[in-house]
Amino acid sequence: MKLSQRQVTTFHPCYEVDNFSYKFTTTPAALCVILYGFLTLLSVVTVCGNLLVIISVLYFKQLHTPTNFLILSLAVADLLVGIVVFPLTMTFSPSFCMYHRDVFCKIRSSFGMYFCTCSILHLCCISVDRYYAVCQPLMYKSKISHHVVLVMIAVSWIVSALIATGVVIPNSIEKFQERGFLVVLMTTTVGVIISFYLPLVIMLCIYLKIFLVAQRQAQSIHTRIKCGATVSKMERKATKTLAIVLGVFLLCWTPCFISVTFSTFSNILIPVPVIETLIWLALTNSTLNPFIYAFFYIWFRSAFKIIMSGKILRCDFSNTKLH
Repeated sequence: MKLSQRQVTTFHPCYEVDNFSYKFTTTPAALCVILYGFLTLLSVVTVCGNLLVIISVLYFKQLHTPTNFLILSLAVADLLVGIVVFPLTMTFSPSFCMYHRDVFCKIRSSFGMYFCTCSILHLCCISVDRYYAVCQPLMYKSKISHHVVLVMIAVSWIVSALIATGVVIPNSIEKFQERGFLVVLMTTTVGVIISFYLPLVIMLCIYLKIFLVAQRQAQSIHTRIKCGATVSKMERKATKTLAIVLGVFLLCWTPCFISVTFSTFSNILIPVPVIETLIWLALTNSTLNPFIYAFFYIWFRSAFKIIMSGKILRCDFSNTKLH
């Protein structure tokens, strides 16, 4: 469909039509400068936040635990989102790729699907780890060993690579267009289910179980020590933690995947600005993960203070007791 210049430029404040070509504007408007300035800042925060997590877990021996190795691998996936996916999405935006079959658009889609799916699967693995820690504490060390965590990490990265390959490559090869149904089934149904809906259901079930167990434990303490204030505090803390974990994940990812599902099984086309906004909203989950899974714990905050002060460059703090 041929669009007028006015119609196309309303899609993105940083693009324009020039001789029937959709390209980045030579005279960016103030909104464009503000937008790309904000996205650049978001990328820097994503990289710095996840880099702090990676350095903390690798450097401080106290943090060498199965749970923290899962957080470390999650931080690596989110770091790659900040280093690779953010710049590629800024340079080859969904608006641009709607009009150009550029190889870098396919690279962006491939890396985006790979690292973002990997991040989601890590969140799912962390929920399993938290389940055993809270619901079966006596069996935790035997169930969640370093070997089991390495298997979880390997499965997350390998499955994510398979999903990214299965989703992106069929759409990049012309001959697959003849098998429209199979391509649509793989890219919009199987891939979406494995990369989002299945982990979402697992996380919802696990965190609901954790919340119910935490409430029972708090009630048991209340029965023994008759301390209503203590029980109330514990319940509020458990509720707050689970609300943050699930709330941020759902806020960032649900709109994007629902829009993909909705557009696939309906004849209604979602406007390009909406698609691009939802994609960026989903990517911000990689920015927020370090704050949720690391900054929330006091020992990580202590590690960050030591790292940011530069003390580790002058002395050996690897055996420091973090508190």
